[in-house]
Amino acid sequence: MTTRILPAVGDPDAARSVTTLLSQLPDAEPAPPVADSTTLLDTLARLAGESVEELPEVVLVHELIGPVPALDLIREVVLRFPAVGVVLVSADAGPGLFQAAMDSGARGLAALPLSYEELTARVQGAAQWAVGVRKHLGSGPDAGSGPGGTVVTVTGAKGGVGTTLTAVQLALAARASGRSTALVDMDLQSGDIASYLDVQFRRSLVDLAGIADISPRVLQDAVCNHPTGLGLLLAPADGERGEEVTDRAARQIVSSLRSRYEVVVIDCGTQMNGASAAAVEMSDTALMVTTPDVIAVRAAKRLVRLWDRLQIRKAEETLTVVNRLTRNTEIQPQLVERITGTRVARTAVPANFKELQPSVDAGRIQDLDARSTVKQALWTLAGELGLVKGTETEAGGGKSGRGGKGALVKYGDRGSLHLRRHRRGGDSGQVAIEFLGMVPLLLVVLVLCWQCALVGYTYSLAGNSADEGARAATAARSEAACQEAAEQNLPGAWQADADISCSPDAGLWLARVRLDVPVLFPGSVDFPVTITGEAGAAEEG
Repeated sequence: MTTRILPAVGDPDAARSVTTLLSQLPDAEPAPPVADSTTLLDTLARLAGESVEELPEVVLVHELIGPVPALDLIREVVLRFPAVGVVLVSADAGPGLFQAAMDSGARGLAALPLSYEELTARVQGAAQWAVGVRKHLGSGPDAGSGPGGTVVTVTGAKGGVGTTLTAVQLALAARASGRSTALVDMDLQSGDIASYLDVQFRRSLVDLAGIADISPRVLQDAVCNHPTGLGLLLAPADGERGEEVTDRAARQIVSSLRSRYEVVVIDCGTQMNGASAAAVEMSDTALMVTTPDVIAVRAAKRLVRLWDRLQIRKAEETLTVVNRLTRNTEIQPQLVERITGTRVARTAVPANFKELQPSVDAGRIQDLDARSTVKQALWTLAGELGLVKGTETEAGGGKSGRGGKGALVKYGDRGSLHLRRHRRGGDSGQVAIEFLGMVPLLLVVLVLCWQCALVGYTYSLAGNSADEGARAATAARSEAACQEAAEQNLPGAWQADADISCSPDAGLWLARVRLDVPVLFPGSVDFPVTITGEAGAAEEG
């Protein structure tokens, strides 16, 4: 996230010093300084005339600016451009000037000589306030492009439903689209993000819990920079230390991350505590992961009721993701939605652990094949939540989130994003397509069954014909009568190539009938296979 800063400094030496320090701030984009109040107001008016988004997030006003006094200039800027945060730079940092600056509308006071830590804190605070104002003003779809990123919490209805996997893949999808992304493991007793991403890092959430003012440098020291580009804030290695992360500390940590990253994904695990409750309450989107079985759905319902009783989150503000869904599952997403009272994501995650097992066992879930149906579903879910840059809808479960039909969702691997269109009933033609694909196989099976029936029928005809011929021969004591009787019991398609022989043998008449097996249609083409039927009968008298 880039913070645009416009310094207003009259003294050239002070301007160079301020510009040099501003250029060192994280994600800062300082503009060339303006030398007087008139130029400042004209510049802001010109930018505002183009678009509110063109205005800088922060204006830095030096105390020696002229000809308009600094406090009067701040008041003028705030009245004319309310979407801009103003910071006063002064050698006097006493309570009197601080009160006067606040009364004029300044968002902060930085004391001279400027220090990196103080200037960073004041600039980020003013920028975050400016972005919040622009969001409320509804100044366009990119109003939130500055500081103040999107926070998504992922909570499991119970253990083993895929909470951590979902959080990791959502973060990877957001990062692959080009957004700065932080992944936080707030499952304080049993966090597994480090295991999933093969990370060993000595810092954790606990290191930030006891710090009253988390500066960007302190936050940077606690965050592990992963090769995928994610910023990881891990759970403590010793689970008992998780108690040190209170709800107040969690709020401060989430606020600091929100001001630094465009997307913050928090794995809250399945155990509810003060820290995870604070994170869920502060989040823009609260995801709850469940599986389509009775136990998990009941657990999801209990969790939703718990959040409602504690006034953490209302049911309608929670978005449920159904994991491990199959076509044969009796509990479908629509039923989950009715039972829990929450909204259910349009994207469900299919059940296919075989795809995941090699990457999970290796501790490198980031190397999961892009063709994996599980990965594609989770990255599509990231697009549905608005975590992927360029998607047109925001999260369906946030306090101010909106879901919509026809949302364009991007998903893919390592920045290679594919465009898909989501709408209700998006799989309405899938059954027809699958049926068309099965037609050739069904035809082959039917042909084989019919051919097997012809083979069996030929066996039956050969045996019956031989029986009739043998009985006729014993009555007439004639080979001709035997052949005639045997042939009469054969259908016309089998008579043409029938080989019938009869002969007496020690008081018996033996009849032998050889028939060819037709291919599909009797009377057309025969298999080079002969079916033989034999029968014998004792001579009469």
